[in-house]
Amino acid sequence: MITLSQSVVAVILGGGSGTRLYPLTASRSKPAVPIAGKYRLVDIPISNCINSNINRMFVLTQFNSASLNKHIKNTYHFSAFSKGFVDILAAEQTPDNPGWYQGTADAVRQSLRHVGINEFEYVLILSGDQLYQMDLGEMIQAHKKSGAEITVATIPVVEREATEFGILKTDEERNITSFTEKPGRDLLPQWTSDTGAEMQRQGRNHLGSMGIYVFNRSTLFDLLEDKMKDATDFGKEILPTALGKYKVVSFQYEGYWTDIGNIYSFYEANLALTDEIPPFNLFDNTQSVYTNPRMLPPAKISGTTLEKTIIAEGSIIHASRIENSVIGIRSRIGYGTNIVSSYLMGNDYYETIEQMQMNRGTPKIGIGDRCYIRQAIVDKNCRIGNDVKIIGGNGIENKDHELYSVKDEIVVIKKNAILPDGFTIQ
Repeated sequence: MITLSQSVVAVILGGGSGTRLYPLTASRSKPAVPIAGKYRLVDIPISNCINSNINRMFVLTQFNSASLNKHIKNTYHFSAFSKGFVDILAAEQTPDNPGWYQGTADAVRQSLRHVGINEFEYVLILSGDQLYQMDLGEMIQAHKKSGAEITVATIPVVEREATEFGILKTDEERNITSFTEKPGRDLLPQWTSDTGAEMQRQGRNHLGSMGIYVFNRSTLFDLLEDKMKDATDFGKEILPTALGKYKVVSFQYEGYWTDIGNIYSFYEANLALTDEIPPFNLFDNTQSVYTNPRMLPPAKISGTTLEKTIIAEGSIIHASRIENSVIGIRSRIGYGTNIVSSYLMGNDYYETIEQMQMNRGTPKIGIGDRCYIRQAIVDKNCRIGNDVKIIGGNGIENKDHELYSVKDEIVVIKKNAILPDGFTIQ
């Protein structure tokens, strides 16, 4: 019997330049952005694959890929007795294709020369910037059982979200009959679907594409190398054209899923992890999230009141109060500081006492004493002095400063930024 590990190859798309996640993507690709205090976004699709017994994966990268490459190289090692791998495929210029990736379909097409040397029946295409926990094996089995040539993972969405999705309609056997990319609000009444009684009670009457696909090997090669060799995007070109020519089926998923497309969604997804029952469950034995095992010491906390807070390992905290916040690895927070509804990504290294003495006049790495930080994201390796105030919300206007950006009332302190004593943002 052929197993999933033998019949499936996964291709994880690294995404474009990530301008909507700027400044978090100023020096790293979207899949390399730190999430939940200790992981990277790319750990999510890779972990979903591993948990689904899919262990042959290619990650396609193009922009700011150095930190992503390093993370994957240091994290994912399979047994010498396993055929599993996570390989990076960076965009490359060749004599027959001198250009970079032009879109999702073009990225996969350019990678087929490397992917295709493996033996497999199905190609699973995933995004590197989504947060979800899904048994991908169920989707593969449904694909096989239905006799589909293409299966699209779909999620029921409410009307206000539908304009941001590729929206589709199906027949009674879940065959996709029509597809439109990001329809206008006036067209939505024509694009409702039977999503099931429970979903309809929640007002989730539209089927949105999750950007997760299963292709039969022959179908993918046929489309990308022959019939649609100039198409660059799956959602805008490949899927609409495939309808009626191939058997394209919907696989409806009803769990938690969010696309980390902008600063607001990134901020909301991280803070949701602090809920009493979070929508994304990091504490699920059957859906573990894997990442680089850094061998850090446990967090050390002195005199701090904590409320709805996640604290990653290696942190040293003397804060007065932290609430509704995510505190990343190796964070250092000084005395009398209050952190509210914020995500501190932490640090890549510890500063030694000798280094602190040499850097006198410059704030220590981490957060100083008597600071107040609310509705903010603090990127890695920032040096924030004493008595600093960083206050998002309250109608604060969007701006891009040398040290920080403001988007959707969320203050984002840029990676490696130095904020002197008394600095105020509000």
